[in-house]
Amino acid sequence: MTDYTLRNLKEIEDQAPKFGLAPNLEARFARTPLETENLGISYQRLAPEFRVPFGHKHGEQEEIYVVLSGSARLKLDEEVVELKQWDVVRVAKDTMRNFEAGSEGVEILAIGAGESGIGDAEMTQGWWPD
Repeated sequence: MTDYTLRNLKEIEDQAPKFGLAPNLEARFARTPLETENLGISYQRLAPEFRVPFGHKHGEQEEIYVVLSGSARLKLDEEVVELKQWDVVRVAKDTMRNFEAGSEGVEILAIGAGESGIGDAEMTQGWWPD
């Protein structure tokens, strides 16, 4: 028998309400539901012009972000890049980052390391001021 796990990303619990970020942010983390050992994946949807209120970086893992729909600005340390549908960006482990959605919002698929992801993150509130 083949070993696999099948889940629907949109049916995985949205974690944003637990942190007071809903309805502007939807964040569904699939590492545990998919029972992965070496990678993590999440779906994130940001409401139009919503900026994530913190920056984050990792000590060990790099991440890849895929813009599924909409547009966004991504702040990477002190640089801001514009992203559109189907853009893919790799971010090194020690680069502080986060997103601000464009006028129509944005849907993002984030891919990174497995277990190291949550405990490996360093978050800084108010990192991207106006």
